Amino acid sequence: MIYIEVPDMNDSVSRITLSRKEYYIRFTYNPSYDYWSFGLYNMKMEPILPMSKIVPFSPLLYFYKYTDLPNGQFGCFSVNKRVGRNDFKEKKARFFYIANDELEG
Repeated sequence: MIYIEVPDMNDSVSRITLSRKEYYIRFTYNPSYDYWSFGLYNMKMEPILPMSKIVPFSPLLYFYKYTDLPNGQFGCFSVNKRVGRNDFKEKKARFFYIANDELEG
């Protein structure tokens, strides 16, 4: 399992390696409805995963079965039922990725 740092910005794009493959991950905060989303892009910045709401304790790729997705799951641990603007910064929430081979082991 790797923990992915969510930048303290309302919109950010970072380069990341997941299951030995390079991606761009985007995090956005929606101030109108007080929630975070994330999306995944290939190295040409073409979308692989549309922006998806980050819901704690839920497998965030459950409804997505694209072949270009990394071989694993994204998730979020939180002390609250929802993730607010400062929860990642204040360490009240953690975003993570876990490879499928770790889940099976």
